[in-house]
Parts: sequence; structure tokens; C-alpha cells
Amino acid sequence: MLRTQPKFDLHRDVVSDILRKEASVCRVEEYSGAVDIRILNFERDGGILYSWKGATGTTRIGKYDPNIKKNKLLYTFDKQVCVSSCSLNKEETLLAVSLAQNTRGEERLNPISKCLTLLIEIHPINNTKVLKAVDFRVKVQFLHHETDRRAVLESHLLLLTEDRYVDLYHVMLTKQEGYRVVIMNPERLSKTAERIVEDFCWVQWDRHTQRLYYLTFKEKFLLRSVQFYPSYNCEIVFELPLELPANSFRTVKFANLGFDHYHTERPEQELVKLQVFTNKIGSMCVCYTQPLQDKHELLYTVVLVHKDCSKKFRVSLGSDASPQKATQLHPLFIPIGYYILVYLQGYFLHCINTRQQEMLCHSLFLSGRDVNLGLQCQSANITVLHAEDESSPCLLDQATGRIHSAELSPAYLLKILRSDTNSRCPSSKADPQRLAALHCLLVYMGTDPNLELKVIEWLCDNVNTFESFDQIQEFILASLYRISYEKALSLDKILPYSSVFDKKEVPECLLKVPGVFCTTEIQTESTFKGKARSLQGFWSELQWNTERTKYLDADPNPRYRTSHMQADWDKMRSERRPSSQLNHIEENTKKVLSMVDTWSLDKKLVPLFQEEDHQQRALIGLTVDKLREHLSRHLPRLGKKKIDSLVVNYVAKLLELIRHMLESVWLKYKLGPRVLCLTQQGSPAEWSVFHFMLRILESTRSLCLPLPPGYHTLFAVFAVRCLPHHTFLQYIDHGFLQLTETFVSRLMTDLDNSDANERLKFSILKRLPEPMVKRIYHMWDHPVSSASISRDYVKTLLEKHNKNKGLAFTGKDKPGFRPEFVPLTYLAKILSDIEEEAPNPFEEQENVDARFVEETALKQTLILLGFERK
Repeated sequence: MLRTQPKFDLHRDVVSDILRKEASVCRVEEYSGAVDIRILNFERDGGILYSWKGATGTTRIGKYDPNIKKNKLLYTFDKQVCVSSCSLNKEETLLAVSLAQNTRGEERLNPISKCLTLLIEIHPINNTKVLKAVDFRVKVQFLHHETDRRAVLESHLLLLTEDRYVDLYHVMLTKQEGYRVVIMNPERLSKTAERIVEDFCWVQWDRHTQRLYYLTFKEKFLLRSVQFYPSYNCEIVFELPLELPANSFRTVKFANLGFDHYHTERPEQELVKLQVFTNKIGSMCVCYTQPLQDKHELLYTVVLVHKDCSKKFRVSLGSDASPQKATQLHPLFIPIGYYILVYLQGYFLHCINTRQQEMLCHSLFLSGRDVNLGLQCQSANITVLHAEDESSPCLLDQATGRIHSAELSPAYLLKILRSDTNSRCPSSKADPQRLAALHCLLVYMGTDPNLELKVIEWLCDNVNTFESFDQIQEFILASLYRISYEKALSLDKILPYSSVFDKKEVPECLLKVPGVFCTTEIQTESTFKGKARSLQGFWSELQWNTERTKYLDADPNPRYRTSHMQADWDKMRSERRPSSQLNHIEENTKKVLSMVDTWSLDKKLVPLFQEEDHQQRALIGLTVDKLREHLSRHLPRLGKKKIDSLVVNYVAKLLELIRHMLESVWLKYKLGPRVLCLTQQGSPAEWSVFHFMLRILESTRSLCLPLPPGYHTLFAVFAVRCLPHHTFLQYIDHGFLQLTETFVSRLMTDLDNSDANERLKFSILKRLPEPMVKRIYHMWDHPVSSASISRDYVKTLLEKHNKNKGLAFTGKDKPGFRPEFVPLTYLAKILSDIEEEAPNPFEEQENVDARFVEETALKQTLILLGFERK
């Protein structure tokens, strides 16, 4: 499920270097002793702090810098000590260390205490100041803020204690002799301590955002967030009540505050596992577990603060999970982008979509012993390290000291997508998995064009719709959603991302996924406090997203439904619109098509965007209009300019997607220019392309989505090559084929006038609107078309000449009508005289004149008398 890349190897990057250092200390060529290295902490700059027992009975602390891939010795204790917590300030002038009481028969600390916390000057190594000497554990963590000040002569240190309080030390520094950095007034250091948290039972540090989350309990559990600012001031900016049992934390829990190798906690003591994940776009997820004591199942909750709701999941562990074993099971929570992976090795993997959370089918759930993340270690040894790159977290294997960056594996998701449709796996289980995998591939990973191509190949191989969803509709809507989802979280509830919501009745298998049960609760008690209300950045975005979600939840129809535009489209086609409105819609279309023209049309494998398709142009413009109107009503904060850009790109991307799909299938079946020839019968490959184009047409028509100009012409070309003539006409009558003037013109000129082709042409002419028939007649070399042109010419010319004399021409328009003008030469002479007096009404149409009428009439007479064949 995961694709991992090695980032750090303790043995490769650190141990080999330490062995060289120890060999130098011992003055030997190669040090053969054991080196016990312990990873202690990770700082904001990516630095890894570690300790090891030296060859001369010392304990050393070092730092590995991943940016320059070098190790640095920070400090050496002259005896072996047990380092339980450690942190280094940004300027690398101060080292904070907590030492645990040695309980293994080695030298004890004096005075005897469970924990001794020291602040050490290391630039250069100088004084050591005792901060705490207490009988409970103490965690240390320096604040690391980005600052423009070149010479920072202050550091700020957090002390987090097992006695349930947090102190913030403001350490002022000074320089001596031009280079020595020492603590100013060390005797007054304890007076600089500021108590910022009291009475907590769980605490988590986020080194990248410089936030502290902690849980406190009075009448109920309350999660709070403390934000540290560049000025090193701090305040509580957020509160969220959580539903947890009163005895959830028997001991204080520290998260993301380094590794204490001298404190082990029994699994049964950890009743609840809690973690907070945030994303810079303005999302926050609070994840926690509650294993049940009396059932073979696991309960976990994901609070989606940005969606103002919480999702409670209950997963069956099967009959082989004893109640005693279940109490010791805690899954891994791994944040990858906007997904939260919940993984319990040997039982299940749940890839939760925190942006498309309304339905279970948009989150991937896999169960069984074969479920594997792809890690080469036991999940119990894995620690998730919060990474600055939210799409690629780091996983630490504590057993080996290796760190890997992790991301979702496209190959694994494609394997789910391609799972055999004829397999024994029921659609009730396979379809939700395919749908979730499809959305992950298209939205989360869809920026990779090669990946998109593989999905299109899968669509070509699976043309028929699945039992519970239309994969082509999902491909189109999910791909369109991708281009805009990063602009604002609120778009999740406004733009369509799945056709499932357009179904009159959602299939049961998409509402209930086997193996996992979910309940949703509205979470309206989150509170933003202090400067969070006026901050720019994360807290501002989170607050806006939360408030906008509440507003949209109260709206009965916040999401734009493309199918709802059908009524407007039908009305536009049936009613005559003011020219100003038509011009406005045409301007929308021009913006979209100009955007498409700037994209990759250099190949032009498929002849699209090369003709005027007035109907599709109108639908393109109307789509832009309606989508812009919807966004402006629900998201005015984006602003007119950004909304216009988003809408035009959205519709242009739709047309480009369809072109890309056709190009892919064109290349798959190796089609060439000959497929556009109407005189040849279609091959099996062309039949497959025709079927694929039919599915695209069905999918877009039910959603009332526009197609690229030229699509209907190309589809009709494939249809006339692949279908029998009577079936071709049925496709027209049932609305699947739209006859364009470009196609009919080609049909009339490219096909000969054999009996079968003539019948087809006449059948098509019957189905065309009268204005188009008259234009088509001028392109078809046939006695019937010549006769029709002549009649229209005579009628129009005489009506023009006699309109002021009350002698309007009253001839009928039936094809078999022959006006009673005898002799023909007399009529021809009258027409010639009129032509000299009045402009020729057909002068733009292939030189139609009196001579043409005379020749046509003579030819028709010869045919009727049997002297000449058609």
C-alpha cells in the first residue's frame, strides 16, 4: 500500500562515523567494541539527536544533519548516564538534557532523584545549570522559530513534566570574548520560567508548526492548542471537547517529544491512543482509539474539525482476536496528504479520505491477514514522524534505526482497480474498493500524466459500467475536482467530485462497506480563541473552513449538480433568447476554447476543435455561466477574478479530458487517418473506439456536460462505418447520434449514389431541420437536390420581383411538385429578364441562375419519360 524511500539509516549514517571516532580516542586502527546508539529527538531543521556510550566509560551526545549528511559531537559526559530527553537550540549554543535515575547497578546520580534536567552551554562547552531535580519524568524541547535576526541572543525552552505541567524558560544569552555564548545571569534562570499549562494528561508537540496540543480533564476532556509565535509569546488559540472515558489515561502520555529508552509502558496501560494532524490548507484531524473490552472489535474516532463533524468507526477483528488481546491492540495513524491511514497489522487497513468524507465508499477499506503496508518490520516498532512535506510522512523503525519517507503506492491502487471483474469477490465489496482507489489515483495522485494514462487504459478495458457506479463519470468529475481542490477546502462541499450524489437511489454497497461500520456526528463545540481570530495562515483558514462548513450544512443544495442544469439547457434550446444573452454565452465559450488552444494540441491525433458546433458551443457557455453563478453565491470570499479563472479552467479541463481520453484510445488501437473515410467498413478496433465514444456520450449526457466541438461529427463517422444503416438511423432517432452539418455534408459528397446509399441519404435528409436540408442540397450532386434548388430559386426570385404587385408565388414545397409553366423556354426567358433587373438571391450558392433551372427541368423531364437514368 505504501511506497517507501530510505531517508536515514542509523548504522550507515551514524554508526560507521562513531566507530572511527572511538578508534581515534582509543588510538587503534579499528574499534571492535559494541556501540549502543539511541535516537533521542528530532528538531525542526531535520537534525537527529542521539547518544552513545563511549569506549572510555563516557556518554556522548551527537547530531546528524541530513542536509549536509554529517555528524557533529555536541557534548560528552565524563561518566555513563541515561539520557531520557534531549533538545538543541537552533543556534546550537545550548543543549537541554534530562537524565533518568540509573537503576541497573551503575553509578547513581547525586543527589538521588528520578530525573535531573540540565541546561548546558556548548559554544564552547562551558557551564552546566541544573533546571530540575525531581522524582518524575521531564521532557525538554527548545522552540525553533524562523527569524530574520542574524545574531539571536535568546533561547526559549519548554519543560514538560510527568507532574502534569509545562513551563516555558526564557533564556537570555550574552557573548564573551567575541565568540563564547553563555547564559546571562544563570542564577536568575528559574525566575524566567512561565507556567503555560497545568493539569494535563496527554501532550503532543508539533515541531514544524511550533504548536503544543494537550488534553485536560475537569468535567470532560478538553483538547487545547497552544500556538508559539515568532516573538516567543504564546496563547491558547483553540479548544475542542472530546468524548473519552474518564479513566482513559492512567499515566501522562508524551507524543512527538523524543524517545525515552529508560521508560517502558505496558500495552495494557495505554487504553487510548491519541494524535492530532493538521494540514497547511486549513484542516485538522484528531484521531483516537478505544479498544472494547468485551467484543472482537476495535473502535476509533476521527474528528474532522474542518468539516465540523466526527466519524466513529467500528471494525470487526474476527473470531481469532481474543478480548484480552484486543485490549492491547492499537493501530498506527499515518497522515498522507489529506488521507489518514489507520493500520492494524494482520487485521485491516483503512485509508480515510478526510475531504470526501460523506460516504464510506470514498475511503479505502481492506481487511484480512494479507493486508500489508509494504513495510519490512512490525508495526509495533514503527513511529510516525510528522514531516513538513504533508504528502510524504516519515516512518521510524525503532528496532533498526531506519527512517523511510512514505507515500501511497500507485501500483497498489492500480492493482485494486484492475482486480478481476469476473472474480468471486462480490461487487458489494469490490466496487467500493475500486471507487476509493480510483478517486485516490485521480485526485490525490492525478498530477502524474502517466498515471492518468494508465487509468484511461483501464477505462478502455472496462467500458461497461459497474454495478454501482459509472467509472467514466467518476473519472471526469474526480479529475475536474483535482484542478481546484487545493484552492479552498470549502470547494469540497460546492464542486461535484462524484456522480454517486446524482443517483436517485445510492446503491446499498456504497453506503455500507463490509467490515467497517461508521456513524457521523456534528461537532459544533470547537472554539477559536485569542489571536487565532485575526491571524493569517493556518488558524484563519481553519476557522473559515469550519464556519463555511456550518453555513453550507444549513443549505439544502450547496453542491453544484451538473445534471440540474438540464432544465436550463432544454429551455435555452426551445426558446429564443435575447441577442445580448447569447453574446454573453458565446464570450464564455471563447474564453474556454482559447484556453484549450493554449494546451497540448500539437499532436492533433483526433480531429476535435476544428469545426463550429453551435449546440456544443452554447452548452459550454451555459456551463460556465451556471458554475460561476453557483460559486459566486456560495464562495464570495474567493473573489470575482479567481472564480472566473477557476470556472474557465474547469470547463476547459473537461474538454481537454475528453480529448485526452480519445487520443489514448486512438493510440491504443493504432488508428490512422483512414478511419475518417466513410466509404469503408469499420474494423473491430474501430468498433471498440465507437463503443468507448458511445459510453462517453452516455456519461456526459446524463450529467449534462458539454463535449468538445467536433465530437458528434467524429462519433457519427464511426457509427456510419460500424453500424448497419437501419441501426445507424435508430441511433439518430433515440438521440445517441446528433447529425452535424459537417458530417452530413461529408456523407453526401463521399458516398456514391448507389441504391443503399441513396436510401440512407434520403432517410437522413428527412431527419434534418429544413434550413440545413436546403444547405445540404447545394453539396449533393443529385437530380432531386437540383430540382429542389431550382424550385427554391424560382420561388425566391419571383417573390422578390412581384412582392409590390400582389402576385406572390404560391407554389407548393413538396418534392414531387412541378410548377405549370409552359413552355419552359418562356419561363426561362422571364427569369433571365428578372435577373437583369434584380440581384440574384442565390448568388452565393454555386452560380444558380435561369440556365441552371432550365437544364434541371429538362433533365427531370427526360428521367420521368424514361430516357435517362438518375
